Amino acid sequence: MLRSPTFTDAGPRCSCLPVSQTLDSMDTVLMGSLQHCCCQLPKMGDTWAQLPWPGPPHPAMLLISLLLAAGLMHSDAGTSCPVLCTCRNQVVDCSSQRLFSVPPDLPMDTRNLSLAHNRITAVPPGYLTCYMELQVLDLHNNSLMELPRGLFLHAKRLAHLDLSYNNFSHVPADMFQEAHGLVHIDLSHNPWLRRVHPQAFQGLMQLRDLDLSYGGLAFLSLEALEGLPGLVTLQIGGNPWVCGCTMEPLLKWLRNRIQRCTADSQLAECRGPPEVEGAPLFSLTEESFKACHLTLTLDDYLFIAFVGFVVSIASVATNFLLGITANCCHRWSKASEEEEI
Repeated sequence: MLRSPTFTDAGPRCSCLPVSQTLDSMDTVLMGSLQHCCCQLPKMGDTWAQLPWPGPPHPAMLLISLLLAAGLMHSDAGTSCPVLCTCRNQVVDCSSQRLFSVPPDLPMDTRNLSLAHNRITAVPPGYLTCYMELQVLDLHNNSLMELPRGLFLHAKRLAHLDLSYNNFSHVPADMFQEAHGLVHIDLSHNPWLRRVHPQAFQGLMQLRDLDLSYGGLAFLSLEALEGLPGLVTLQIGGNPWVCGCTMEPLLKWLRNRIQRCTADSQLAECRGPPEVEGAPLFSLTEESFKACHLTLTLDDYLFIAFVGFVVSIASVATNFLLGITANCCHRWSKASEEEEI
């Protein structure tokens, strides 16, 4: 039976439970129970020189210690990955798990986070505060209607954001606040998307790819795009564009950038007004908006005044003739009644 060493009165006192089995073989080591010692450290006046040499450590005890340490390290690493998610090489994949809310407590060094193909309806404020290494965020195919203000305040390295196939109805001015590192934004296939604020993409100087296709946009302000000097790809097809006079500034700007900005020109069509319904958006020229720039000269005003005067005289003459006719009919009717009497 193995017992703990007996120290002198000057040394630490230990009370030990005996090991139930001997440690003669590896099997016996793994099956035996470890001894439990509770030791009191020597007082300040005691000298460590009085402590006896315990001898070299038992190999089996070293092996068990290593196994326990490895198990604890593995356990600590595993707790940082949320349930129903897989974590590997700074990539956290929680897609297609029927989640109704975002998972908490992600690994601090997460670079790529996929929450696609779930049923998430909202992202809590400050959710990305601790994940400063995040570069890719995939939220497509969920039920999001909006994002909290300042969500990307600390996500300075975020470059790719996918918000497609959601229920966004508008893009407010502060939606991408402080997300200056964004290179790609996908807002496609949001059928209720009706409005994009003129300052929605303000400050996104590095943005290269913007997808607004297959939404409900009928109008897009030029101010929303002209502050994007690095824009290379713009997808706006599949929207019910109303190609009225208000669309002319945007189309003129796009035509000037068509050489260095790839757009889905074949899919972008006008849904109104009736005279241009079905026409490709980029087929409209300055002649198409000629009526928007009509200006009247002095001769035009004089002609309109003359026509108005003539119409007024004709109206007065017509009323006069109608009055005379009515008066004559009344007299004739009265004379006929008197004759019958």
